[in-house]
Formats: sequence, structure tokens, C-alpha cells
Amino acid sequence: MAIFAKAIERLVRELSKFPGVGEKTATRLALHILRSSTEDVHSLAESILAVKEKVQLCTVCFNMSDSEKCNICKNESRDSRLVCVVEGPQDVAAIERTGEFRGLYHVLHGVLSPLDGIGPEDLKIESLVEKVASGRIEEVIMATNPKVEGETTALYVAKLLKPFGVKVTRLAQGLPMGGELEYFDEATVSKALEGRRVL
Repeated sequence: MAIFAKAIERLVRELSKFPGVGEKTATRLALHILRSSTEDVHSLAESILAVKEKVQLCTVCFNMSDSEKCNICKNESRDSRLVCVVEGPQDVAAIERTGEFRGLYHVLHGVLSPLDGIGPEDLKIESLVEKVASGRIEEVIMATNPKVEGETTALYVAKLLKPFGVKVTRLAQGLPMGGELEYFDEATVSKALEGRRVL
């Protein structure tokens, strides 16, 4: 027997699809939306639609953007000789919050995971190799998460880039194994950037 009206039950089911949101949290969110003003609910719905309709991948680094190039790639004061390779856009945000990195990014949109059927062709690796082959990049920082898949991806990419004579470094191992880069505090990420090592 359903406890709530069908519309609320449906909203709870939809909200439960978000990562880290269980049924209890989804119910609290649904009831909060129900109590909110119609104006606030419309604003929320419009912002969700805008994300789906207007956000695209930057044509240079593959970060999320609302134009052809993201704000970081447009910024001419960034050091284009230094590229930080990350798994996802959330990792760009984590590194940017430190205020320590002044180079550009390359977002892979995942990591190698043969058990999940994710190979090199499923990631933005080929375009990274093309960037490095251009000869304008001096250092590539591998900032994948310190998990087995992240380490495997970093080593695979480093092996592909070695023939081009580019310096390939890895974030320092001060980051705990099994962690997610997006959840570390600014000081931890900052120190990891300072202590990166050559692969």
C-alpha cells in the first residue's frame, strides 16, 4: 500500500536514482519540494532542464561548459604547457578550489576498467595523445583517483605519452588509496600537487 500520493511516490523514485540518495533522503527532498513555493519549484525544474539542454563538453579539454570552450581554456593567463589529466569535471573543481594550479586540464570522463567493459576507446585518451604530439605540452600531471583503476589508467597513459618526450608526473601519494579526489579538502589536494612525482 502506497503511503503517499502517486505523484509524491513517483518523485521519491526519481530522486532515489541520484547517487548517494536513499529512499529516506529522497522522501525528505520530495516533501521539501511539495512545501516549496510554486516559483521555487519552477526555478528548480528550469535549472535541471537548462543543465541538460545547454551544458556541453569543452572542445579543448572536455570539461563541462555552456559554450564551445570552457572558461579555463578561454583564460589566456593559464599555462598551456602544463596539462592536468583528471577522471571527471568534479575533479577539475577540486583542483581549482586549491588555487595552486595554473595550467590547463584534460578530462578523461572515466578510467580504464576491463571488468566494467571500459577500455581506452571509451575515454578521451586519443585526443590527449594528439595534444601531446603537437609538441606544445611540457608536462602532463596524472591526477586520476588513487584506486586500482586510477593507477592503471595513469600508467597506461604515461606509457602512451613517453615516446613524445613529455614529462609525465603523478599526484603525490599523500592522498589515501581508495579515496575520491572530489571529496578531499583543498590543503590535501594542494600538497598532493606540490609533491607530484614522475611516472
